[in-house]
Amino acid sequence: MAFARRLAQLSPRTKVCVMIGGDAVFLPLCMFAAMAFRTGSFTEAFDTALTLQVLLAWLALPVLGAAGLYRTVVRYIDLRVLAAASGALAVVVLMVFALAMVFQVRTLPRSALLIFWFVAFAYVVTSRFVARALLRRGLKHGGRPRLRTAIYGAGNAGVQLAQAMEFSPEYKATCFLDDREDLHNKTVAGLKVYPSSALSEAVFRHDLGQIVLAIPSATTAEKRRLIHRVESAGLPVRILPGLGDLVEGRAGVSDIREVDVADLLGRDAVPPDPALFARNIAGKVVLVTGAGGSIGSELCRQILSQRPRRLVLLDHSEFALYTIDHELQQASIGIDVLACVGSVLDEGLVRALLKQHQVQTIYHAAAYKHVPIVEANMQQGLRNNVFGTLNVARAALEAEVETCILVSTDKAVRPTNVMGTSKRIAELVFQASAIRGAARTTFSMVRFGNVLGSSGSVVPLFRRQIQAGGPITITHPDIIRYFMLIPEAAQLVIQAGAMSKGGEVFVLDMGEPVRIADLARSMVRLSGLTEKTEAVPEGDIEIKAVGLRPGEKLFEELLIGDDVVASSHPRIMCARERHIDPALLDKMLQSLAAACAANDEVSMLRQIRNLVPEYRPADEVNAEVSASLANR
Repeated sequence: MAFARRLAQLSPRTKVCVMIGGDAVFLPLCMFAAMAFRTGSFTEAFDTALTLQVLLAWLALPVLGAAGLYRTVVRYIDLRVLAAASGALAVVVLMVFALAMVFQVRTLPRSALLIFWFVAFAYVVTSRFVARALLRRGLKHGGRPRLRTAIYGAGNAGVQLAQAMEFSPEYKATCFLDDREDLHNKTVAGLKVYPSSALSEAVFRHDLGQIVLAIPSATTAEKRRLIHRVESAGLPVRILPGLGDLVEGRAGVSDIREVDVADLLGRDAVPPDPALFARNIAGKVVLVTGAGGSIGSELCRQILSQRPRRLVLLDHSEFALYTIDHELQQASIGIDVLACVGSVLDEGLVRALLKQHQVQTIYHAAAYKHVPIVEANMQQGLRNNVFGTLNVARAALEAEVETCILVSTDKAVRPTNVMGTSKRIAELVFQASAIRGAARTTFSMVRFGNVLGSSGSVVPLFRRQIQAGGPITITHPDIIRYFMLIPEAAQLVIQAGAMSKGGEVFVLDMGEPVRIADLARSMVRLSGLTEKTEAVPEGDIEIKAVGLRPGEKLFEELLIGDDVVASSHPRIMCARERHIDPALLDKMLQSLAAACAANDEVSMLRQIRNLVPEYRPADEVNAEVSASLANR
């Protein structure tokens, strides 16, 4: 081991010198062995033109060098290099044979040259593979055990990963798991292949420390099935980067990542309809409010891909605006990107932006969205979410903007909190604006649930709590939520806005709702840990219910009524819901504005109840839901 480590630490130039020196010694010995085989006597071989034997053997050195043998990194040597060496030795034999024929040299038997090719090739193959084994052994970190790993997927990606792990100081591939019956109990890349049904046996036999999924071509649904299949082993589960990244050097073994919740909850993306995706963006001036937020920033990225004439960013957070502006400037490729610090509450600023830049499309994503914070800061939540939206709508009508899209939320449906109620009022504002500006501006709303990775998502919170050793805190054991990936949500928002005729509420297909407690348990298992319960007191991580937050309800809905129709997109539905006459809405908003100006919470609550009669306190709704669940 010490010799192997010293060998591995040699400089590349020194290693080449060692290879050439070794060949300079052993190739003549190969020629001598060939003569001995031919003559049947070491003595006769020694007496037969020994100097000529050495010179002819040394002739192979420059030919092997020309074939690239001395430019190859030995620990990565493969059969292609050895094939080149075989060809080079054949060239040497043919050259010597031709020279012997031309110069009538009969000192050496011709058949000895053919024997030399076999002996020399055996030496080259053996010496290189021995050197490769020594170098790989020397590069391993002594004294630090590598994590014993099962690779799920014995295809090209899995084999490539197993080979890469031979050089890894962190991981040691010990076996494969695969569902293909023709591979079961076979050996691939030197490792045994187990069926997934024999996972427990593989864990026991190989003392596994983790499982890596190496099927980069699998769809999201297939990955989800694979993850659920192996998480019962109680081992950390990780995923291999895309095979293209691995092969092209953009990712390596060190980039094996943990299973993300997106792998559990995400869906196979439906490619955007190019015509819809570009309709309101390509060649146009686009404004995104709340551009630094989770949804706003992803909207900006997607919009930039459709090459608008200009992209205007508006956000009241300087840091958030700087972050997305810096990212977009790096990727803009000649597209004009303008960052503006300011709030949608500044109606003069919004009007000036629309007029100065002749904005044609607006995506209004600016909003306060954290339920407990808005619940505790009712005045500011209503001002920003309601009257900020009103400012945008009025300015859009005045500037005759072509399209204006409101990013809404499922919490606006039968709301139980001020945040959801404020977003429903924002929808009413856009519905009234659609009636007022039917001939000038197309207003629409897009409603969806939680997005994975947003600033308010439970996922990063759960991950931090697991790293800290727990407990994981959930608000209620029965709470469920809809989830969607941010890129998918942004793409669907853009396409829904492009389908609008005016006044529609578009509802995104969020898939199946997820029980938050089950999500937490999956994250614990995928981290290789166990849940700590009364039945399993020695578990690693406790999942603790801490009670619903102010204004939070157990479940979310996406539709207020049943008047919903399919759209031309499989994941976008269209609903026409209750609206308020624009003149009446103006009077009601004036009363709400007066209540906000006085910071009178009782009056503010009374006014939002008038605007959104379906609003009910969360405690009342949750009590009904809990009673219903108890009776099942």
